[in-house]
Parts: sequence; C-alpha cells; structure tokens
Amino acid sequence: MRLRIFTEPQQGASYDMLLAVAKATEETGFDAFFRSDHYLKMGDVDGLPGPTDAWITLAGLARETSRVRLGTLMTAATFRHPGPLAISVAQVDRMSGGRVELGFGAGWFEAEHTAYGIPFPATARERFDRFEEQLDVITGLWGTPLGETFDYDGRHYRLSGAPGLPKPSQPRPPVLIGGTGPTRTPRLAAAHADEYNVPFSSVEDTAAAFERTRAAVKAIGRTAPMVYSAAQVLCCGRDDAEVARRAEAIGRDPEELRRNGLAGTPAELVDKIGRFAEIGAERMYLQVLDLSDLDHLELVASQVAPQVA
Repeated sequence: MRLRIFTEPQQGASYDMLLAVAKATEETGFDAFFRSDHYLKMGDVDGLPGPTDAWITLAGLARETSRVRLGTLMTAATFRHPGPLAISVAQVDRMSGGRVELGFGAGWFEAEHTAYGIPFPATARERFDRFEEQLDVITGLWGTPLGETFDYDGRHYRLSGAPGLPKPSQPRPPVLIGGTGPTRTPRLAAAHADEYNVPFSSVEDTAAAFERTRAAVKAIGRTAPMVYSAAQVLCCGRDDAEVARRAEAIGRDPEELRRNGLAGTPAELVDKIGRFAEIGAERMYLQVLDLSDLDHLELVASQVAPQVA
C-alpha cells in the first residue's frame, strides 16, 4: 500500500503553503503529493487568499521537489481545451523529470464555472461526451510518433495536423479516472485509465465500485494492469484528545470522521487501511485539510506508513 497526500487548496492556501506541504510530503517519505483542481471554495470557509491554478502549482513544485509523484484529483475537462492541456501536462512532466500523473474528470461544480465565466455543459451526458473526446485527444497527442501528426474529428473537438509536441518525459503520464458512476465511469476507466480511484466512500461501496470496473476491464479484453485506489479524509491523533483537536480544526466531528473517513489513532488507521487493501486498493490518497499542521504528516509517516507498506 502506497500512501499519498491529497490537498484541497481552494479551501484556502497560498503557493508557499502548498510548497511547504509538498516538501514535507517528500521529506517524510510519502509516495506523492496531489491537489484538487478547483477555482472556488466549498462550504463555510473564507478560501483566502483565493484559488491557485493546479498546473501552475505543479509546475512550481516540479522544480522544488525531486522524488514525489505530482498530480491532480481531478482536473476537470470543462476547464481547458484538450490540446493546451496535453501541452501543459507534458511540460510539467518534463520539468519534474517524469513524475506527473493526470487525474482527470468530467467536471461537476457548476458554481465555479459561473463565477469565473467558464462554460458549463447543461447535461451530464454532454460533459461525459466532452470528457471522453478529451481523453482521446490528450492520449493521442502524447502517443503520436515524432515527425508524424495527429488528426481528430470528434463532435466537440477537431484537430488537424497537430505535431503532438512537446512529448512528456514518461512515454505516457499515468491517467487516473475516478468516481462511483455505475456504467460510463467504469467503461471509460477500462478504456483509458492507468488507475481507478474511488473518493470518500465506505469500504463496502468502494469494493462494489472496484468490481464494476474490473468487470469493464474484463469485458473489453484489456491486458494492461489497472491500479485501484481510494481517497479518504485524514484525521489521525496519538490519542482521542488529539484526534478531537484535529477534527475540530477542520470543522468535523471525530466520530463522524471515524465512520466516513480515515480517522482515529495510528492503530485505527492501520486497521482501516488494511480493510481497503483486502478489497484490492493499492494506494490511499489522504485528504489533508489543515495544511498548517505538518506534524500530522509526520505522525502518519512514522506510525502508520511503516505498518501498511
């Protein structure tokens, strides 16, 4: 089991704060630093100093770190055209020496689109149609041999004579697709993803989602391996008092977090991570909401990670 740190900067974080967390992630031995890709806060927080762009952030972190993987959970297909996004991800991958992963989704948060003037397709079907075409375009551009060009004639996106440059450092940055949709999400993951992620769900619901995607993988005769992973909000403490303090800092109830997240003492976390491992999860994304609490990362790195590695 690999443990990855996952942040939500739209809730309130500067680049300097994200840099501190990313460096702590690397120094304490976690596998990766991921961030959300959102432009508007959610819930009862001030969100100050305001949003940071995911791929600009990761470009900076690519030069400030040397080991950890870097990625998004999840970049919204509604935010960027697929050609420029393929260029951005490839460039950041080169800047990092081949450590980038693209978590990619159809987009869902309408309010942030309205706030910043980003067109938001009226139906989920259109969002998924655009998402699927973007997957075709991005991976097609990365996979175009040097000296050749890429053409694409879709309903929403059309490319002609694209050189497919720049190339990422990796032959293809891993693509993550997540969600719990019962039909289209498993099919898209089976066709396009290197990793399938289930966010903020119980062990039982995560297991069911994994099985749907395994069935989709089998149905298309895929032989390439699929990584299965889960994301859970993190709240760890050496004792109940420390768990309660960290839960209060993020506006949550400790018992509710124990039921619906990855919360409790190190021993409790080891037990629950073990349950995710039993259903086939190979990576856990630990959603860290209080980015000023770097001791939280140190605790998990020293008392949880060695027991689940």
